[in-house]
Amino acid sequence: MHLRVTFVAAARSSSLLAERFEDDRPLDQAGWDEVQRAAHGLVPLAAAELRYCSPTPRSRATGDALGYAPLVQLALRDCDMGRWRGFTLGEAMAREPEAVDSWLADPRSAPHGGESLMSFISRVGGWLDTRPADDGSRIVAVAEPSVVRAALVYALKAQPATYWNIDVRPLSTVTLTGHNGRWNLRLESGLQRV
Repeated sequence: MHLRVTFVAAARSSSLLAERFEDDRPLDQAGWDEVQRAAHGLVPLAAAELRYCSPTPRSRATGDALGYAPLVQLALRDCDMGRWRGFTLGEAMAREPEAVDSWLADPRSAPHGGESLMSFISRVGGWLDTRPADDGSRIVAVAEPSVVRAALVYALKAQPATYWNIDVRPLSTVTLTGHNGRWNLRLESGLQRV
Protein backbone atom coordinates (compact mmCIF):
# COMPACT_ATOMS: atom_id res chain seq x y z
CA MET A 1 0.00 0.00 0.00
CA HIS A 2 1.46 3.30 -1.09
CA LEU A 3 0.20 6.82 -0.44
CA ARG A 4 1.26 10.14 -1.87
CA VAL A 5 0.51 13.06 0.46
CA THR A 6 1.25 16.55 -0.84
CA PHE A 7 1.15 19.34 1.69
CA VAL A 8 0.46 22.87 0.45
CA ALA A 9 1.36 25.61 2.91
CA ALA A 10 -1.50 28.08 3.36
CA ALA A 11 -1.15 31.56 1.93
CA ARG A 12 -0.11 34.21 4.41
CA SER A 13 -2.52 36.48 6.28
CA SER A 14 0.14 38.84 7.65
CA SER A 15 3.79 39.71 7.33
CA LEU A 16 6.23 37.19 8.79
CA LEU A 17 7.11 39.51 11.68
CA ALA A 18 3.41 39.87 12.56
CA GLU A 19 2.75 36.09 12.65
CA ARG A 20 0.85 35.13 15.74
CA PHE A 21 0.52 31.81 17.55
CA GLU A 22 -2.65 30.04 16.39
CA ASP A 23 -3.43 32.90 14.02
CA ASP A 24 -7.11 32.78 13.00
CA ARG A 25 -7.07 35.80 10.71
CA PRO A 26 -8.39 35.31 7.16
CA LEU A 27 -6.28 35.88 4.06
CA ASP A 28 -5.46 39.51 3.46
CA GLN A 29 -5.19 41.00 -0.03
CA ALA A 30 -1.51 40.05 -0.28
CA GLY A 31 -2.47 36.44 0.52
CA TRP A 32 -5.19 36.39 -2.14
CA ASP A 33 -2.70 37.84 -4.63
CA GLU A 34 -0.19 35.09 -3.74
CA VAL A 35 -2.83 32.42 -4.35
CA GLN A 36 -3.67 33.88 -7.77
CA ARG A 37 0.01 33.98 -8.79
CA ALA A 38 0.63 30.38 -7.63
CA ALA A 39 -2.67 28.89 -8.85
CA HIS A 40 -1.35 27.68 -12.22
CA GLY A 41 1.09 25.31 -10.56
CA LEU A 42 -1.16 24.27 -7.66
CA VAL A 43 -4.59 23.78 -9.27
CA PRO A 44 -3.61 20.37 -10.77
CA LEU A 45 -3.32 18.99 -7.22
CA ALA A 46 -7.15 19.15 -7.08
CA ALA A 47 -7.08 15.83 -8.97
CA ALA A 48 -6.10 14.10 -5.71
CA GLU A 49 -8.62 11.53 -4.52
CA LEU A 50 -8.67 13.04 -1.01
CA ARG A 51 -8.37 16.76 -0.24
CA TYR A 52 -8.00 18.10 3.30
CA CYS A 53 -7.11 21.30 5.13
CA SER A 54 -6.32 22.72 8.55
CA PRO A 55 -9.29 24.35 10.28
CA THR A 56 -7.83 27.88 10.05
CA PRO A 57 -9.60 30.44 7.86
CA ARG A 58 -6.53 30.95 5.69
CA SER A 59 -6.03 27.21 5.09
CA ARG A 60 -9.69 26.76 4.14
CA ALA A 61 -9.64 29.86 1.92
CA THR A 62 -6.42 28.76 0.21
CA GLY A 63 -7.85 25.29 -0.51
CA ASP A 64 -11.15 26.69 -1.76
CA ALA A 65 -9.43 29.28 -3.98
CA LEU A 66 -7.38 26.50 -5.58
CA GLY A 67 -10.53 24.46 -6.29
CA TYR A 68 -9.73 21.67 -3.82
CA ALA A 69 -13.00 21.83 -1.82
CA PRO A 70 -11.02 20.40 1.12
CA LEU A 71 -12.44 18.66 4.18
CA VAL A 72 -11.38 20.23 7.47
CA GLN A 73 -9.23 17.96 9.64
CA LEU A 74 -8.98 18.94 13.30
CA ALA A 75 -5.78 16.90 13.65
CA LEU A 76 -4.16 19.35 11.22
CA ARG A 77 -4.78 22.34 13.49
CA ASP A 78 -1.88 24.48 14.61
CA CYS A 79 -0.06 23.74 17.87
CA ASP A 80 -2.18 24.59 20.93
CA MET A 81 -0.29 27.52 22.41
CA GLY A 82 -2.37 27.88 25.56
CA ARG A 83 -2.15 31.35 27.08
CA TRP A 84 0.23 32.49 24.31
CA ARG A 85 -2.50 32.11 21.68
CA GLY A 86 -2.67 35.30 19.62
CA PHE A 87 0.78 36.51 20.72
CA THR A 88 3.77 37.02 18.47
CA LEU A 89 6.96 35.30 19.61
CA GLY A 90 8.30 38.71 20.64
CA GLU A 91 5.24 39.41 22.79
CA ALA A 92 5.51 36.04 24.52
CA MET A 93 9.23 36.63 25.07
CA ALA A 94 8.58 40.08 26.59
CA ARG A 95 6.04 38.62 29.04
CA GLU A 96 7.66 35.27 29.89
CA PRO A 97 11.28 35.10 28.68
CA GLU A 98 12.28 32.07 30.79
CA ALA A 99 9.18 30.15 29.72
CA VAL A 100 9.84 30.88 26.03
CA ASP A 101 13.47 29.79 26.42
CA SER A 102 12.29 26.56 28.05
CA TRP A 103 9.76 25.93 25.28
CA LEU A 104 12.34 26.52 22.53
CA ALA A 105 14.97 24.31 24.21
CA ASP A 106 12.86 21.36 25.40
CA PRO A 107 10.42 19.71 22.94
CA ARG A 108 8.51 18.15 25.87
CA SER A 109 7.97 21.51 27.54
CA ALA A 110 4.62 23.31 27.46
CA PRO A 111 5.05 26.29 29.80
CA HIS A 112 2.22 28.13 28.02
CA GLY A 113 -0.29 25.54 29.26
CA GLY A 114 -0.96 24.19 25.77
CA GLU A 115 0.65 21.47 23.70
CA SER A 116 4.34 20.59 23.71
CA LEU A 117 6.24 20.44 20.44
CA MET A 118 6.53 16.64 20.85
CA SER A 119 2.76 16.30 21.30
CA PHE A 120 2.13 18.50 18.28
CA ILE A 121 4.49 16.49 16.06
CA SER A 122 2.94 13.24 17.29
CA ARG A 123 -0.60 14.48 16.61
CA VAL A 124 0.23 15.50 13.03
CA GLY A 125 2.14 12.23 12.53
CA GLY A 126 -0.83 10.26 13.83
CA TRP A 127 -3.02 11.94 11.21
CA LEU A 128 -0.51 11.08 8.50
CA ASP A 129 -0.30 7.43 9.60
CA THR A 130 -4.08 6.98 9.63
CA ARG A 131 -4.77 8.06 6.04
CA PRO A 132 -6.62 5.47 3.96
CA ALA A 133 -4.04 3.01 2.66
CA ASP A 134 -5.39 2.26 -0.82
CA ASP A 135 -2.56 1.58 -3.24
CA GLY A 136 -1.71 4.70 -5.21
CA SER A 137 -3.99 7.08 -3.27
CA ARG A 138 -3.17 10.74 -3.82
CA ILE A 139 -3.90 13.19 -1.03
CA VAL A 140 -3.49 16.95 -0.88
CA ALA A 141 -3.58 18.81 2.44
CA VAL A 142 -3.53 22.59 2.79
CA ALA A 143 -2.07 23.37 6.20
CA GLU A 144 -0.36 25.99 8.27
CA PRO A 145 3.42 26.09 7.79
CA SER A 146 3.88 24.82 11.35
CA VAL A 147 1.82 21.72 10.53
CA VAL A 148 3.89 21.06 7.41
CA ARG A 149 7.08 21.33 9.49
CA ALA A 150 5.67 18.93 12.09
CA ALA A 151 4.74 16.43 9.35
CA LEU A 152 8.26 16.56 7.91
CA VAL A 153 9.92 16.03 11.30
CA TYR A 154 7.64 13.06 11.96
CA ALA A 155 7.97 11.48 8.52
CA LEU A 156 11.75 11.75 8.48
CA LYS A 157 12.06 10.56 12.09
CA ALA A 158 14.19 13.63 12.71
CA GLN A 159 15.10 15.03 16.11
CA PRO A 160 12.32 17.39 17.33
CA ALA A 161 14.77 20.32 17.35
CA THR A 162 14.89 19.98 13.55
CA TYR A 163 11.45 21.60 13.53
CA TRP A 164 13.04 25.00 14.16
CA ASN A 165 15.34 24.59 11.12
CA ILE A 166 12.66 23.96 8.50
CA ASP A 167 11.49 27.01 6.57
CA VAL A 168 8.07 26.55 4.97
CA ARG A 169 7.06 29.40 2.69
CA PRO A 170 3.43 30.24 1.93
CA LEU A 171 2.06 28.15 -0.95
CA SER A 172 5.12 25.92 -1.06
CA THR A 173 4.55 22.19 -1.49
CA VAL A 174 6.21 19.07 -0.18
CA THR A 175 5.27 15.48 -0.94
CA LEU A 176 5.60 12.46 1.32
CA THR A 177 5.22 8.96 -0.08
CA GLY A 178 4.75 5.75 1.84
CA HIS A 179 2.36 4.54 4.50
CA ASN A 180 1.90 4.10 8.24
CA GLY A 181 5.25 4.84 9.90
CA ARG A 182 7.31 4.53 6.69
CA TRP A 183 7.52 7.81 4.86
CA ASN A 184 9.88 9.24 2.27
CA LEU A 185 10.36 12.84 1.26
CA ARG A 186 9.84 13.33 -2.45
CA LEU A 187 11.27 16.38 -4.20
CA GLU A 188 9.87 17.09 -7.64
CA SER A 189 11.09 18.98 -10.66
CA GLY A 190 9.68 22.48 -11.26
CA LEU A 191 6.56 21.00 -12.84
CA GLN A 192 3.70 20.03 -10.53
CA ARG A 193 2.68 16.40 -10.83
CA VAL A 194 -0.48 14.78 -9.57
